Amino acid sequence: MDIAARVYDHKWKIDPIVRSLIDTDFYKLLMCQSVFRNKPDTQVTFSLINRSKHVPLARLIDEGELREQLDHIRSLSLSRGESTWLRGNTFYGKRQMFRPDFMEWFEQLRLPPYHLERKDDQYELTFEGAWPEVMLWEIPALAVLIELRGRRVLNDLGRFELKVLYARAMTRLWEKIERLRNLPELGIADFGTRRRHSFLWQDWCVQAMIEGLGPKFTGTSNCLIAMRREVEAIGTNAHELPMVYSALADSDAELARAPYEVLEDWHEEHEGNLRIILPDTYGTKGFLERAPDWLVGWTGVRIDSGDPATGAEIAIDWWKSRGEDPREKRVIFSDGLDVDKIIELHDQFAGRVKASFGWGTLLTNDFRGLVKDDALAPFSLVCKAVSAEGRPTVKLSDNPEKAMGPPEEVARYKRVFGVGTQEHYKVIV
Repeated sequence: MDIAARVYDHKWKIDPIVRSLIDTDFYKLLMCQSVFRNKPDTQVTFSLINRSKHVPLARLIDEGELREQLDHIRSLSLSRGESTWLRGNTFYGKRQMFRPDFMEWFEQLRLPPYHLERKDDQYELTFEGAWPEVMLWEIPALAVLIELRGRRVLNDLGRFELKVLYARAMTRLWEKIERLRNLPELGIADFGTRRRHSFLWQDWCVQAMIEGLGPKFTGTSNCLIAMRREVEAIGTNAHELPMVYSALADSDAELARAPYEVLEDWHEEHEGNLRIILPDTYGTKGFLERAPDWLVGWTGVRIDSGDPATGAEIAIDWWKSRGEDPREKRVIFSDGLDVDKIIELHDQFAGRVKASFGWGTLLTNDFRGLVKDDALAPFSLVCKAVSAEGRPTVKLSDNPEKAMGPPEEVARYKRVFGVGTQEHYKVIV
């Protein structure tokens, strides 16, 4: 695949940004089945949030082209081959991971309507409706906006400029892979779907990881690429679940219990490597201190905000305090990773835990410094559940830079979950 030639030809009609409903993260489908089973009628609102205000999306992206891409996504449905793969493939050692009733629903699904409005230099993009339907907008919405911004920049480049640009980006990634291949017992997966440069580029990155790292590359979060390249689909759960469950709580006592209710529902459905705790939605330390005894038996934790080494040390101390051997537990690092940090964490925790890495934006979208004004540098764009049944959602995080929600609700959640003063960390991507 000559990506530069494909970009130069500008044949967008044959190159839709999102080409399949399974061009999404695996954890979205796992969570969708859980929501379908436990809270199918819950009404939610998802909203686009551009944390990088210096990137004026509404000035860079034509509204008509954005609508065309979003409308195309609404026309998508599962193909027969995609359905067969989901129904019959083995995921995490389990065949028929997706239940027949969920698959019957998914095979009939078309994504619900969207609301798009320009507000100064940004777009207001929201999705409302039943939780299982609306949640599947998150990943494709992010993919469309980020790739359209990239296409706007690439449109000003000539044929040879594009070839040189992609040659430099390929060389950069391969040099990273060469450094990683020397790490003993490395386990690393592609987590880069949500802020990728493009689908074609993510697919190239996965192929490079397959060739360059061999068995040290454990898979990709992208279901479509996992199916096409015959690698493992990787993913568990995300902050969305505790955020919505918590918003539905009618009292402070119910609020305090909500994050554990999420994992009770998950526990009934999954085992083994799918039992990974994401503890930072309302503060890792407090979450683990108050965790019920049955949760200590889970396989591991995912560290997704704050200082990653600090988060891992908190988890190690918690396991030790509950009589567990941390060397038998998995710690998945997944926040803002690049090669230097991966190597540092790998060396720091070797022999202490089973460390693995979900490499995201700086795998699939590292074009920093490669064009004028750094116009292709990745930026922090998210699409989050902002309300459930008319109540606002809240995320505190181990990094207050990632917190969201109305100030009065943020203060209430901090009180209920005992979150005190927090250290601020720069949001890399």
